[in-house]
Amino acid sequence: MTMKSSLTLMTGAVALLALAGCVEDTGSSSQSMPSVGSSTDLTAFEGARAGQAEMGIRSLGYEAIRSAGLTTYWFNRDTGACAAITTADGRYSNVTMLPAEDC
Repeated sequence: MTMKSSLTLMTGAVALLALAGCVEDTGSSSQSMPSVGSSTDLTAFEGARAGQAEMGIRSLGYEAIRSAGLTTYWFNRDTGACAAITTADGRYSNVTMLPAEDC
């Protein structure tokens, strides 16, 4: 092996090691955060399918506190956020953020 080919091989190995350090770790959480909503605002869930969106709401830290007819009140204990979500035809037809006292 010549000096030039050894130098080329070493340069290539160093470049590969540097690139290997650039891999993004996205984590492998079994419960990922939804692409809509936040821990303080659920209004983006309006129109979503109720069965599919419920897991997203729970993953944002909300828990169902009470229900009145077709409306469920969701509360996030960490942020103090409260939401009233009305379901119609299997979808969230109305999502309203309320003061914490309303939950």
